[in-house]
Amino acid sequence: MIGLKLQRLGQIMEPELGNPMEVEGVLNPAAIRGPDGNLYLFPRYVAKGNYSRIGIAKVLYNEAGDPIGVERLGIALEPEAEYEKRSDGSGGCEDARVTYFEPLKRYIMTYTALSPKGPRIAMAESVNLLQWKRLGLAAFEPYDGIDFVNVDNKDAVLFPVAIPNHKGKMQMAILHRPLFQGTRPEETVFQAKLREVDIAHESIWISYCPIPLDGPHLDHIGLFNSHYRLASPVSPWERLKIGGGTPPILTRHGWLILYHGVSEIEHPVNCNDKFRYSAGVMILSKDHPQHIHYRSIEPVLKPKLKQERVGIIANVVFPTGIDQRIDLGLPDRFDIYYGMADNRIGVARLDLPDVLPKEGVADAPDEIV
Repeated sequence: MIGLKLQRLGQIMEPELGNPMEVEGVLNPAAIRGPDGNLYLFPRYVAKGNYSRIGIAKVLYNEAGDPIGVERLGIALEPEAEYEKRSDGSGGCEDARVTYFEPLKRYIMTYTALSPKGPRIAMAESVNLLQWKRLGLAAFEPYDGIDFVNVDNKDAVLFPVAIPNHKGKMQMAILHRPLFQGTRPEETVFQAKLREVDIAHESIWISYCPIPLDGPHLDHIGLFNSHYRLASPVSPWERLKIGGGTPPILTRHGWLILYHGVSEIEHPVNCNDKFRYSAGVMILSKDHPQHIHYRSIEPVLKPKLKQERVGIIANVVFPTGIDQRIDLGLPDRFDIYYGMADNRIGVARLDLPDVLPKEGVADAPDEIV
C-alpha cells in the first residue's frame, strides 16, 4: 500500500440562493453526532464583508447510508461578544469544531473569533447542540519565550477524553497552531525552498489545562499551561504551513486527525492562484498522543474538482469535520467534511486499513515542555 487516500462522495452544501447570510460562502463545518443519533454540521455562513456566523444543519442520507444533503436548522452563534466584533462593524464566529468531552458530559465547541486584535480561539458549550453558551477566549500561558497569548490563533480542536500531560496528570488537551509573524503562507513563500523551518513558531502544538469542575453551569475553561510541539512542516505539499483540521477520534491505530498543509502553485494562472491547500492524515499514540505513529508523505486529498479549484479562495480543500460510521457497523470508516475553495462543503470517505502503510513520516519530537 502506497498511502491512505480519500474517496470523494460529492458536494453536500452550497450557498442558499437569496440568503444574505451566505452570499460569500458556506464552508468549514464541524460535524458531531447529537443525543438523538443524527449527524449535525456547524458550517460557517459568510455574509457580505466577510461577516461570519456558525449555522446548524442536519445531515440527510440515502438508502445506502451515504450523505447526500442537509436540512438547515438555524444559527448556533453569531457575533455578539466583544471579542467577536470589530469597531468597523465587521467580525465573525468562524470555522467551528465540536467535541463531546466525556469528563464534563457536554459538547464543547472551539471556533475562531474575529476579535479586534485578530483571530483568537473561542469556546462554547452545549448539552443538546441547539443552544450554546459562550465560555470566552481560550487562555494560554507563555513558554520559554514563546508567546501564545498576544498572537493570532485558530483551527483548534479538543480531545474527547482527558489526556496525560508531562506529569501524568489527566487534563483537557487542545491542538492549535498559533500564527506567529512570518509564518503565514504569504510570508514563507518568499523563503528558499530548502529553508530551515522555525519549529517553535511554525508548528501544531498540543497544550493542556486542568479539567474544570463539573456542575450545572460551566463558566469558563481554565488556563492551558503546559505545551508540547506536535508537528512542523516536513513534506513539500505542506512546506509553507501546516495547521489543524478535524478533532481527534480514537481508532484501532491511535488518535486519527486530518490536518491541512499549504504549498505554492509553481505556475499560477493568475495572482489569486498562488497557494494550494491540501489535506493529510496523522495518527497519534493512543496513550501518549504527543507521539506520531503515522503521517502522510503525500496528501490524502488535494484540490481537483472545479468546486475545489474555483471559489472565494481558489485551490482549497480544508477538512474540519469527521464522522465515524459506527451507525453502519463500520468503525474503520470515516466521513470527512471539508471546505471547497472557501465557498462550498464537500464530503469524502476514508477507510482505515488493518495495517498502516509504512511510508509515514514525522519530524523529530521534542521533550515535553
